[in-house]
Amino acid sequence: MNILTVKHRAILRATAHTLNPVVSIGEGGVTPGVIRETGVALDAHELVKIRVHSADRAARANLLDILCQATGAVPVQHIGRILVLYRPANPPRIVLT
Repeated sequence: MNILTVKHRAILRATAHTLNPVVSIGEGGVTPGVIRETGVALDAHELVKIRVHSADRAARANLLDILCQATGAVPVQHIGRILVLYRPANPPRIVLT
């Protein structure tokens, strides 16, 4: 799944609202360790929040793209310093109807 409909994105944003960030990206950016931990978190939860400590919005958007490509996830939301990614499990635990 590489594209989410507007309805699916709304469901995932609502679901992510109560989540706490499980991955934190420091000034070092996306390292192999960050990619590995993001993959582990996606395997465990399908939907994850990531906190980015960079002050530059363009840099955060670039980090979101890099993480999505590296983990096979799709972006759900980028608001402030929080990124939300989704990668469905097999079988999916979050129902998108």
